[in-house]
Amino acid sequence: MATHHTKMLIIGSGPAGYSAAIYGARAMLEPIVVQGLQPGGQLTITTDVENYPGFKDVIQGPWLMEQMQAQAEHVGTRMMWDTIVEVDLANGSPFRAIGDSGDEYIGETLVIATGAQAKWLGVPGEQELGGKGVSACATCDGFFYRGKKVVVIGGGNTAVEEALYLTNHSDDVTLIHRRDELRSEKILQERLFASDKITPLWNKTVERFVAGENGALDHLELRDTQTGEASTLQADGAFVAIGHAPATELFTGKLPMVDGGYLQVEPGTPKTEIPGVFACGDVMDHVYRQAVTAAGTGCMAALDAERFLATLEHAQKEAAE
Repeated sequence: MATHHTKMLIIGSGPAGYSAAIYGARAMLEPIVVQGLQPGGQLTITTDVENYPGFKDVIQGPWLMEQMQAQAEHVGTRMMWDTIVEVDLANGSPFRAIGDSGDEYIGETLVIATGAQAKWLGVPGEQELGGKGVSACATCDGFFYRGKKVVVIGGGNTAVEEALYLTNHSDDVTLIHRRDELRSEKILQERLFASDKITPLWNKTVERFVAGENGALDHLELRDTQTGEASTLQADGAFVAIGHAPATELFTGKLPMVDGGYLQVEPGTPKTEIPGVFACGDVMDHVYRQAVTAAGTGCMAALDAERFLATLEHAQKEAAE
């Protein structure tokens, strides 16, 4: 067991954590990134990335995360292969965290970038066809299905927003919902029902995603929730939109959260209720959830951490004098 000290401790990686590390290192905060169970976050399981600024050609998600990590290390970040299992925020700065390895991490500021994971149906073919017709992000992947038949599974705000977004690329969008009415906001429902490109399919659950001869998604096997009748639906792309689960269990009872378990921050900032603790990326963003927005909030967290430390240092000097 060892104790690691830093001016900026970052829990979690991905675009938010790595961006915070890059800015923190350039500000001479000597950040430590504890990478967690999935270094690089959700982009490590994303194949084609076509909407991250700066690349005219399609790039691969894992490659982008490798480059971000290498850049963070190049400017002075220490990467730790550990998973935080306990945090102590009650006593203010410096903050203390314990890793699964038994190591202790002490940070004068704390940046939380633990991210969120899309919820999946857990049915056969779903994971096997990930990136081959099955996705959990229409904003990320809808462009690849221009002029094709697509389906969205879900009945909340996320599902309706995804279906509406997909009408920019497809004239044949089917929304599959296990009930006979939506759970989304009324204004979103009105927009959906007013669209002649979207067809709701009520009282249906997805039993299986089935590949065609080319190895990509060919059709979905469905079951009626009322009659039990089986049916199939041909589709080129399927988007699972049943919500996200932010990785905030570690902070339950220690930081305020909003609906869905996302960390609550001061509007327009990554500042949490506790001075010196900042949240960035998908762990606090339940609206956009994009790599570029995560990177932006990571930058904001590092800049705010630097200002917090400068203010703290000034106050300590004044008190000493």
